[in-house]
Amino acid sequence: MSKTAVGLFENPGSVDGVVRDLEGRGFPRKDVRVIGEPREMPGSGPMSIPRTDFEVDLTRELKTMGAVEADAKAYVDGVRRGGVIVFATGSDEKADDAVEIMNRYRAAEVEELNVAETSLPSTVGDGLTPNRDSSVQIGRFRSPGDGARLFVW
Repeated sequence: MSKTAVGLFENPGSVDGVVRDLEGRGFPRKDVRVIGEPREMPGSGPMSIPRTDFEVDLTRELKTMGAVEADAKAYVDGVRRGGVIVFATGSDEKADDAVEIMNRYRAAEVEELNVAETSLPSTVGDGLTPNRDSSVQIGRFRSPGDGARLFVW
């Protein structure tokens, strides 16, 4: 059974460190994906067809892994605001390592993204509390206070 660790990063510059550490822990490059909003997207404006297709595809992929609608929307909104998502797929142990690495680089907490509409949460914590307990959810496992998610699919 595959497990995928997913982390959203407010600071795209930190993603290079995440990927470097994942590769250092034995993740093959083919098992690590980095997704940010495409820079060269034909059309213009936030409602262009290519942009909409990108967001719909990303939402569908996240929901297929087990993310609930609100969390998938929060990830997509985070990317829309300049964040970057890292996916790392592997065995139980490797996926757990990936979550630890992503949290060390301060992956954003999705609950805070769902609450804070205008910006990604600060990396130091802004005192927001999640509006629901989501430490365990079908298809997703995480520890409270950690931003990276582990999806089993």
